[in-house]
Order: sequence, then C-alpha cells, then structure tokens
Amino acid sequence: MANSNVTKRKREPIGLVDAKVAVDLATAQSYSENVFLFVPNIIGYTRIILAGLSLHYMSYHPKYCTAAYVVSCLLDAVDGHAARALGQSSKFGAVLDMVTDRCTTSCLLCYLCIAYPTYAIFFQFLITLDFSSHYMHMYSSLVTGSRSHKLVTSDVSRILWLYYNDSRTLFLICTGNEMFFVALYLVKWWSTPLPFDFSTVPLVGGWLVGLTYAQAIAALSAPVCALKNVINLVQLWKASKILVGVDLAERARARQEKAQ
Repeated sequence: MANSNVTKRKREPIGLVDAKVAVDLATAQSYSENVFLFVPNIIGYTRIILAGLSLHYMSYHPKYCTAAYVVSCLLDAVDGHAARALGQSSKFGAVLDMVTDRCTTSCLLCYLCIAYPTYAIFFQFLITLDFSSHYMHMYSSLVTGSRSHKLVTSDVSRILWLYYNDSRTLFLICTGNEMFFVALYLVKWWSTPLPFDFSTVPLVGGWLVGLTYAQAIAALSAPVCALKNVINLVQLWKASKILVGVDLAERARARQEKAQ
C-alpha cells in the first residue's frame, strides 16, 4: 500500500541542466527572450529599488519611507499576474520575488529591533523563522520534483494548501503581516489620536481612549501577523518532515542497491 501511494504521488522530475550550459545559455540569450528583461522581473527590480529608498528614509522621513515600502510590497501582487498574463513565469523570477520579500521585511524588523530594544529578541526570532521556513520549504520542493514552492497539495498540508492556492488568502495574510510591522514603525512617529470618543464603549472603551492611528492599525493587524507566523512554523515543520522522508527513502534505496 505504501509503495502504491508513493507511485501515485510521483511527479515528473525537473529536467537537470548542467551549470556551465546554463551559464552559457544565460550569457547568449537574445533580446527577444531575455529572462532578465521579462516584465515581472523588471517589476521585481523596481520593488528592490523602492525597498532601498524606504531604507534610506527610514531613520528620518517616515512618510517617504512608508510610501516606498508600501508600494514595493503592493507590487508583489502585480508581478505574478504579469507573469501569467504574458507567459513570462520563470524560476529566476520566483526566487527573486521570494528573496526580495524576505530581505525587505527583515530590514524593517532590524530597524524595529533598534526602535523597540526590549523586544529585539522577538523580532530576531521572526527574522530567523521567516528565512528558515522559506528556505527549507523551497529546498524540499526542489528535491521532491516540484516546479514551484507554491504547488502544495492538501494531503501534505491543508494549511499550506489554503495559504498558497488561494491568491486572496495569500494576499490578505501577507498584507496584514506587513501592515503590522509598518504600523509598529509609525507608532514611533505618529502621535495624533483617533478622532473618536471611545469612553462609552463597553469593556474596551478605556483601552481605546487616546489610541493613535498607527496603534489602531497595529492592534487590528496583530492577529494576522500571528497567523502568518503560525503558517511559517507549519511550513518549517512540514519541510523538515519532507527532507527527512527523502533521506529515509534514499538510505533505503542505497541499502537495496548494496544488497543486490
């Protein structure tokens, strides 16, 4: 039965290309089909430039910083649509997108470590979890023959399947996660309280009085950030199990070949 399940789930392996051949192909690619110049990849480069601008302004101009950071993050939802619409999906673009996401968020979290030194270890943990879970997930996808880290089946993980296969869910969770970190950044700059009288609101009225816009946004997006990091934990655990399973399968095959 186990062998039958393995056979059913066997996927078409990725065709292997020699590294030197790949370098030569990339060097000799024509202008008409230059992967570096694909529209979604150009959007990716724009995201990097905007992220760099946000870092430049982060310590002294919160409006410019926030505008550049938010636009960079929103473009993350555009490049995928462009790739599918133009038939320009690429492995380079997928990795560029993921690396940009990880680095951009990590740079903001590094700033939050300075802004909130008491919680520095918390932000360091989030950086570590984000990088490790995505790296292991990407690697486990490659060694099992998947053509994309987003191709997760529900029998492997229903949580990851819902997360990656519903574009609306993916967008809302990623947006809410980034919104929480941006709001924490703005808390240090934004002191204008909400123009509402919450004193009559039962139970939570006293807590809401004097809350700033940034604090309100942080409070609303905090549950989404928590959910995103639960998903990161699930992703890390599932990737670890997949890699261990691959190790066990390879060791069993090696023993079988040795016995023959």
